[in-house]
Amino acid sequence: MTDEPVLLIGNAGGVRTLTLNRPRRKNAISTPLWHALRAALRDITSDPTVRAVVLTGAGESFSAGADIAATEGMDEFPDPARELRTINETVQLLHELRVPTVAKVRGVAVGAGWNLALACDLVVATPQARFCQIFARRALSVDCGGSWLLPRLVGLQQAKRLTLLTEMITGEHAEGLGLVTWLRPAETIDEFVDEIAGKLAAGPPVALRQTKNLLNAGSDRTLSEALDAEAKAAGVNLTGADVIEAFAAFAEKREPVYAAADQQVAL
Repeated sequence: MTDEPVLLIGNAGGVRTLTLNRPRRKNAISTPLWHALRAALRDITSDPTVRAVVLTGAGESFSAGADIAATEGMDEFPDPARELRTINETVQLLHELRVPTVAKVRGVAVGAGWNLALACDLVVATPQARFCQIFARRALSVDCGGSWLLPRLVGLQQAKRLTLLTEMITGEHAEGLGLVTWLRPAETIDEFVDEIAGKLAAGPPVALRQTKNLLNAGSDRTLSEALDAEAKAAGVNLTGADVIEAFAAFAEKREPVYAAADQQVAL
């Protein structure tokens, strides 16, 4: 037994790092970890000091998916509807966070663990990372947002291939499919993610938030609807302090310094 928290939370330079912390179980996501992650994401939504988020796993793995060890020997899962509500809310909170998110993946990212990474805006992985939509091997259908995320990222046929055949794919293969944004060696991935997260945290928070919202919603909109949404976002940008600072920095040949976003501004 250990009193160590199942989720580690760190802060540096406007970047909040959430670390799934069950390394002896390859960070398999237990019920307490789902609840801790949901609470941490809720906290971020109301904390203007957080400008970017990194999601990663402790030890040598990102996450082996949902932890089903507690159900071994049982005839049925306890209250699956309640568990799925927690899982679904957690995934939606992560995907819809107003700040940019980066998944840092070492080792395995399978099932719910992989889909948590895909719910982030950017994914950085090592070449040794391994990915699998493992659900069907357990007689389960895809969950944790995979049915929505995968077709939008790789197209319907590749999504079916990954989920129906449950192939374990390499980091290089995942990058080729567009499921990994960057591959970096294990010895440099921390430095690289710190650099990317730092750039995101230093960016114009309102503009980044609105761009993320526009892109997330874009696949479900017509061109006309997307143009209307972009015009509305531009109206917010052009009346905000960030544009003034960006133009002043350009004129003065310096890097802009953006204040925290006003949490009341929304699309």
